[in-house]
Amino acid sequence: MTPAARVAAAADILDLIIDGTAAEKSLTTWGRKNRYAGSKDRAAIRDHVFQALRSLRSYAALGGAADDAPTGRALMIGALRAEGIDPASMFTGEGYAPKPLTEDELAGGHAPVDVAAKNDFPDWLWPVFEASLGDGAEQEAALLKQRAPVFLRVNTRKTNREAAVLALAEESIVAQPHALSETALEVLEGARKVALSDAFSQGLVELQDAASQAVVDTLPLEGVTRVLDYCAGGGGKSLAIAARCDATVYAHDIDEARMRDIPVRKERAGAAVTVVAPDALADHAPFDVVLCDAPCSGSGAWRRSPESKWRLTAESLAELRKTQLSVLQSAAHKVTEGGVLAYVTCSVLSCENEELAAEFCANNPEWQCQKQESWTMRNGGDGFFVAILTRSN
Repeated sequence: MTPAARVAAAADILDLIIDGTAAEKSLTTWGRKNRYAGSKDRAAIRDHVFQALRSLRSYAALGGAADDAPTGRALMIGALRAEGIDPASMFTGEGYAPKPLTEDELAGGHAPVDVAAKNDFPDWLWPVFEASLGDGAEQEAALLKQRAPVFLRVNTRKTNREAAVLALAEESIVAQPHALSETALEVLEGARKVALSDAFSQGLVELQDAASQAVVDTLPLEGVTRVLDYCAGGGGKSLAIAARCDATVYAHDIDEARMRDIPVRKERAGAAVTVVAPDALADHAPFDVVLCDAPCSGSGAWRRSPESKWRLTAESLAELRKTQLSVLQSAAHKVTEGGVLAYVTCSVLSCENEELAAEFCANNPEWQCQKQESWTMRNGGDGFFVAILTRSN
């Protein structure tokens, strides 16, 4: 595919997303209907789509679209202008290129002036984000417009960080240690080769954000015998916990389908993780440590899932807070006397983090927050929060 044809494809996919179809589904559907597109074409189109979603309002303005009516075409026009490329050089109508620019499109758009639009945020959400991050809000917003780094967790059950770096280098994957965690590696070159590498298939490394690893590092695991990952999802933190201690690790999720990859992942890692169905959890409780990685806005990971920023509403955020309190309340009943409840989100919004932990403790005075820690994109990884809660006798 020519560069212009890739731009045209990205514009079509963006229209589907704007109309409400999930980004991953839109990309998959397009790929199935256009099997002539090679892997490099699909990767380039994906990059176009995700970068446009990260910068939706500013690209729409540069593309001349009305603020409340972006189109895939306008977004790609804006993207080219943001990169210093004349859109007319791509929008030629030749072959599979997009149709030529209209007079209005040739006249050009403009950079947004409004602070929310300039930072690529919905109007209602920017004050919430700014209140949570203070003077660092604009810097964090700028980082959200960039592609997220690729991180690996070194599986210390099988190797160490130095040996993992050498094993990856043998397959032309360049990685270096990252300060957020003693097990973290940042991939500098060859990120798309990781999943096909021997280092990965042999379980030496796992894909996991560095801040997510740092969260697991904060858990008090010394001397514990039973740990529950209550909202385990794909099991990344379950595997990281199993690598750190000799406790029996249990993985649970209310949506069992989300845990379908854990058996393969734990076998590859050589990790002892027991997957527990929701209706069987009571048979295994209580636990010394319960990790409650609650459903959240995902604001700390919007670089990776940028459409979530535009799908979120004030109403859905309020509902998420109710869910977080409910999940935390339920998880608290699974903790043994003298045990630890760790509340975690991949969010940078205070209403989901410090405020939510404080509200839970206020509603449940037998629980106290012993420690809390947060990470933002300025630390290098995704945004995360953890509160370590203990119960008084």
